[in-house]
Amino acid sequence: MPGAAQSFPDAGSLDSDRGVDLEVCQCSGCGLVQLSGAPVPYYEDVIRASAVSEEMKEFRSRQFAGFVRRFSLEAKKVIEIGCGRGEFLSIMQQSGVDAYGLEHSEQAVAHCHGMGLKVSRGFIPGDTSSLCCAPFDAFFILNFVEHLPEPAATLSGIADILTDDGVGLVEVPNFDMILRENLFSEFIGDHLSYFTRDTLERTLGLSGFDVLESSEVWHEYIISAVVKKRRRADLSRLGRCQAHLETEIDRYIRRFGDGRVAVWGAGHQALAVISLLKLGGRIRYVVDSAVFKQGKYTPASHVPTVSPEALRSDPVDAVIVMAASYSDEVAGIIREKFDGRLNVSVLRGTQLESI
Repeated sequence: MPGAAQSFPDAGSLDSDRGVDLEVCQCSGCGLVQLSGAPVPYYEDVIRASAVSEEMKEFRSRQFAGFVRRFSLEAKKVIEIGCGRGEFLSIMQQSGVDAYGLEHSEQAVAHCHGMGLKVSRGFIPGDTSSLCCAPFDAFFILNFVEHLPEPAATLSGIADILTDDGVGLVEVPNFDMILRENLFSEFIGDHLSYFTRDTLERTLGLSGFDVLESSEVWHEYIISAVVKKRRRADLSRLGRCQAHLETEIDRYIRRFGDGRVAVWGAGHQALAVISLLKLGGRIRYVVDSAVFKQGKYTPASHVPTVSPEALRSDPVDAVIVMAASYSDEVAGIIREKFDGRLNVSVLRGTQLESI
């Protein structure tokens, strides 16, 4: 095969020009088809010939305008990752957004500045300190991901410079179509990854994005995916629920006095509650039917773990059942086999329920 798509020998270098063998592999884990070789020397630079096509310009103009309308991006900050000489960035700018670009090629960046485009020099992953206007509301990266030796690292880095609600447009050559049409000539050393819709969506998912949709565009040669930055889980409510439960259990124990309440259940949830709510020293013991736990102590809180018979030999006034999905069964056992005067409550989620 040709060594690279952009390495054209001149007359003086014909004798030294040689073809190369490309080894095509498939990941047994994610299914992505890849070349095993090193990237071409210029893989960080975007070199675009297709932008001279009037049909392509018209397609991009319609596509970008629809993207901007769909996500209400007018006047918002949008960045193209790998913007080359600004061919597509200038079209996006005409859609009414505050357009920015990131490009590795120094010459291409200078050309963009000459066009009045706001373009920084850089590459992701790498130093993005020049991106003084981050975070961005949206991004697009067009037929560039397939060149990258670490596509997931680049995509994850892009997610890091987006707002929490950031959206994006990601496009790669369509390997589904290549397989359908048996286009062996589509392999080239410049393209390290060959994405199907399935493997592209999987890669995006592993890189911090939710895929809103994907489709084949541009005469089926391109897979186009619309993505949204995945929101991080909000754990703040867990802390508030912990504080609420601490207050509720403290009130319950004070009704009977320290050392007059037991807990039934030494599963991981009960152990966490006992430790986090600092119940060691306040409850008498922890009851559990598992023999291997009896005669030992709860981790971190150091409360004795005993058999159910302790409710007879060393009685308490109240029992809090913390047995998760077995709680109702345990409460029934307490009512049936032990002192009916015992006050029994069940921990359901973060609430105490009297039985």
